[in-house]
Amino acid sequence: MNRSSNFAFLLLGTTITTLACVALACLTGNIYAEEVGKRWGTEEREREFYPIVNIPLPKETVIEAGAFAVLPDGQVAVGTRHGEIYLIDGLDAFKPNPSFHRFASGLDEIFGLVWQDHAFRVTQSCELTRVSDSDGDRIADRFETISDGWGYANYHEYAFGSKLDPQGNQFVALGLSASYYSHAWNRGFLMKVAADGKTTAFASGLRSPGGVGFDEHGALFYIESQGPWNCSCSLKAVLPNSFHGHPASFHWYPYSPELGPVPEMPKSGTRVVTEKDRVKQLVPYAVVFPYIRMGRSISGFNVDRTQGKFGPFENQLFLGDYTQSILMRATTEQVNGVWQGACYPFREGLSTGILNVEFTPGGNLICGGTNRGWPVRGIKPFAIERLEWSGKMPFEIQRITIEPSGFKIAFTKPVESATGSLPASYSVSAFTHPYHAGYGGPEIEQHKPEVKSVVLAPDGLWATITLEKLQEGFVYEIDLPQLRSVDGEDLLHRNAFYTVNEVPAR
Repeated sequence: MNRSSNFAFLLLGTTITTLACVALACLTGNIYAEEVGKRWGTEEREREFYPIVNIPLPKETVIEAGAFAVLPDGQVAVGTRHGEIYLIDGLDAFKPNPSFHRFASGLDEIFGLVWQDHAFRVTQSCELTRVSDSDGDRIADRFETISDGWGYANYHEYAFGSKLDPQGNQFVALGLSASYYSHAWNRGFLMKVAADGKTTAFASGLRSPGGVGFDEHGALFYIESQGPWNCSCSLKAVLPNSFHGHPASFHWYPYSPELGPVPEMPKSGTRVVTEKDRVKQLVPYAVVFPYIRMGRSISGFNVDRTQGKFGPFENQLFLGDYTQSILMRATTEQVNGVWQGACYPFREGLSTGILNVEFTPGGNLICGGTNRGWPVRGIKPFAIERLEWSGKMPFEIQRITIEPSGFKIAFTKPVESATGSLPASYSVSAFTHPYHAGYGGPEIEQHKPEVKSVVLAPDGLWATITLEKLQEGFVYEIDLPQLRSVDGEDLLHRNAFYTVNEVPAR
């Protein structure tokens, strides 16, 4: 086949794939619209509390933001899918018109950016690279390999880099080849790069990660995408030598003895809650994001450490979603030594597919991305936008934590007692997923446990609900359409989802 035939074949394949994706988007569109009405606040209401501010970009530039880093002088650096690094000054201005300076180019799809010792540590598809300016002209001129402990041969073999942990380690999450296979070295592994550059395998079983980093407790997590062995997107806690569900990377174990023995092959059609007892290294999903209702391709995340500048969600994770152009929140807790937690709607209406987010020195949330490659709700081909807190307190579910017989629900504003004390005001339903080799999967074993009782705090800021049944291995939706605040507001977002891996002792 000659070059033009190759191109025609590739174009045909891309067109067919795109049409299939568009058809899928159309089929799911009605479902999504129905869910939005129930589970998300209208964009007009969200705007009252968290307006979106467009960041003007330089003309004739393509800035598809894949990673951010805040520099000591307050500038924000952005790494792009085109392999460039820009330094941005003025993002927090009241009416932003920031300056952009291109510091580096020639890299490949940047999905990790860290500033350390007057240089950037850049996670790109092929390696972790130290990028610096040796002559002081503000243009990078030195590119040094820190680690190339993995292969790269396919467009879908992305690499996502974390920030540094307190010991100076960095973690790199490696997507599979074409998102199904592990043809290139260590694909499907999560790698640990020590401060001295020594690179070792840390975990296996990844499929198509969208981000990696630390939660409010300093624990390491990564975002997994819906696909084979993953019925929904999820946030997964990464422990040393852990396995995260997809067996494609098993054949690299002989080259990484630090991982220990190869896990047992998972059985398709089972449940994670039962397989984790048989496959000892298997770690259950910490937070499941129900498909479509709470994201379709979740991406980079960051922790709110703004000390209240961004509102009432200090120490919570903020996550973007590429396909739906939305932002969500998540909280985590450890129960019986196992991580689990909840996810919450936050903000829709962003202009493009979100790849990563970063908090600025001024306490705003910068979001960036692209609509290249897959269908996206946002209509812009790329954008950088700023979310800021208006100072008005939304009435929201602030956080959900588990109790021995139910859940404790904290609120951002006091709940009025007439509705807040009634069990009928708290609707709870549950489901689980099959653990199987198929792509995605249904919500199964659905049921609605009865809310037996409610205890509302005297100040109205939290309620504890007791259920007739609380089971491990299920995702619980808590839906609160009847609740009102003491000043008569209904919840901006009325629902949240908690993933139960463990139930605390009484």
